[in-house]
Amino acid sequence: MRLLIISDIHGNKEALDAVMAVPHDEVICLGDLVDYGPSPGECIDVLMQQKILTIMGNHDSAVAFRMDCGCGYAYKHLSRSTREYTWDVLNDNQIEFLRKLKINIKREENGKMLYFTHGSPLSFYDYIKPDTPEERIKDYMKEVEADFLFIGHSHLPFVMRVGAVTLVNPGSVGQPRDGDTRASCAIFDTDTLKADIIRVEYDMENVFRKIRANMPNADELIAILKRGY
Repeated sequence: MRLLIISDIHGNKEALDAVMAVPHDEVICLGDLVDYGPSPGECIDVLMQQKILTIMGNHDSAVAFRMDCGCGYAYKHLSRSTREYTWDVLNDNQIEFLRKLKINIKREENGKMLYFTHGSPLSFYDYIKPDTPEERIKDYMKEVEADFLFIGHSHLPFVMRVGAVTLVNPGSVGQPRDGDTRASCAIFDTDTLKADIIRVEYDMENVFRKIRANMPNADELIAILKRGY
């Protein structure tokens, strides 16, 4: 079975549509559906209508419960300003969907335990990046029994092994921050137990038009998408 792993959509419906076209059998979303992008409601609707298993991210929590996002300093002002927009465009059903999201999902495939969460097994605020010290990663994972750990949050795609655990970050669908402007996702083959990072082109110009027409900090938001960081 081909599991499509997506994360950090951030209201970018065009990017979401592009990654959903990648051949797959099932989808799991690692959270952060909202903030930064112009189409949070439409993205939530896709996940609801297709009954996609979805994790709560820190931005989902911030929108649903009116809490601080706990995100990095460089993007925090954009999170705050676009959150006001997000609250304005979401309906009650979409907010309720965010409130009911799970913090993690565990399942067994082909004799291996898979663990899905947003940041780290300890908190959706924790960043695990390719250069995070191995000992710190082991501390984050010390309460978890898993062969594969799937995480998002950093917007940096990678597949790496720490001890006996393989970590997979699919990168960001709607806000890539690794210098590659294409939408990012991952395919995990449950038969071969192999994960591959996939990059997909999407209609960025249409996203720019929506941002210019509707959102605060439009020039800065567009510049980030054009740079890929």
